[in-house]
Amino acid sequence: MNVPVFLARKVRHAPQGSFSATVTRVGVASIALGLAILIVAFAVLFGYKRTIEQKIFLFGAHLQVSKFTNNASYEETALPIKTALYQDSTRIPGVRHIQAVALKAGILKTPEELSGVILKGVGKDYDWNLFRESLIAGKVPVVGADTGSGSTDILLSQLMASQLKVGIGDAVPLYFLGNPPRARKMTVVGIYETGLEEVDKTIALGDIRLVQRLNRWGPDSVGSYEIYVNDFDQLKSAADNVFEAMTPTMRLTRVTDQYRPLFDWMLLLDRNMIILLSLITFVASFNMVSVLLVLMMERTPMIGLLKALGGNNSLIRRMFVFVGLNMVGWGLLIGNAVGLGVCFVQERFKLIPLDPKNYFISYVPIAWDWATVLALNAATLVMISLVLWLSTVIINRIQPVKALAFKK
Repeated sequence: MNVPVFLARKVRHAPQGSFSATVTRVGVASIALGLAILIVAFAVLFGYKRTIEQKIFLFGAHLQVSKFTNNASYEETALPIKTALYQDSTRIPGVRHIQAVALKAGILKTPEELSGVILKGVGKDYDWNLFRESLIAGKVPVVGADTGSGSTDILLSQLMASQLKVGIGDAVPLYFLGNPPRARKMTVVGIYETGLEEVDKTIALGDIRLVQRLNRWGPDSVGSYEIYVNDFDQLKSAADNVFEAMTPTMRLTRVTDQYRPLFDWMLLLDRNMIILLSLITFVASFNMVSVLLVLMMERTPMIGLLKALGGNNSLIRRMFVFVGLNMVGWGLLIGNAVGLGVCFVQERFKLIPLDPKNYFISYVPIAWDWATVLALNAATLVMISLVLWLSTVIINRIQPVKALAFKK
């Protein structure tokens, strides 16, 4: 028979309504609350970061390769589409997908309003999967026809559509500056919304063939290449591989440099999370020490009796550690149930809203990362177990004679 476990079981079963039972419930509640908060906090943090990153990647791919030029305007210098970087993209380690795009500045005008716009021309190789969550009405435009001057379908943001007072199926003239100026009657086939104002107020999507025609390019020329990597955490190594495949006339831009303020802001969120984790761990550990000290104080005569009967300090300390671990176990069980339950409800029903103007999204997002949940449980168990063992050092100083005469 395991004597410390047997004695711990007796100590745990304090009479209902006693001070020990109340303190035990407080200890369990503090652990459960702390773990639940951490689970929800990390789920929200990862969900928010992933959502913002996906919105950024809609119009700012992981890597962008363009022609090296001193031109700071939106009038791009053509890149050849037959370059080895584009045609042999599957040979570049770490690269998942490459797509060719071209930009053209213009003005959308209705009888009452006008809006400056950057028409982003895309072709058949464009990955529309990222648009599934941001497309709020209509469909994606038909692009990349092998013949003709290019489709006149256009995908506008909700911000532009509201400003111009147009909807799905409406025709809107798009004017391009030049000598002479040129115009195309575009048909709105879809409306998207990212919540990123600098994107929503400027970018519209259309056919790359139309941009090539306007720039007097052939079908073998594009403005830039957008590159997506397999693992965003390995962006630097993938960028180095792409750089080796580039010609000297090409320039490489990382999305982390292009949208540095947003990524710096998300890095600040990580630092705040570390502070939150430290504070909650400290509070939970402090509560457990307080609970265990109260239990030891109430059981001081019992400690004296066990020492008088020959029990050593190690046995008694293990007994109280097992008492604490039982509370930790219940706390972890309840904390996981509450934390995961809150995350499930928020993901399913989106009950907690956000202001899109400040947070770029209309609800609190949730991301499931089971490795993080397991790590939080393990870290909580190890940390509190260590604190429990250290707090039982006080048992070494209890003398049997004084303990037997101790009155609560």
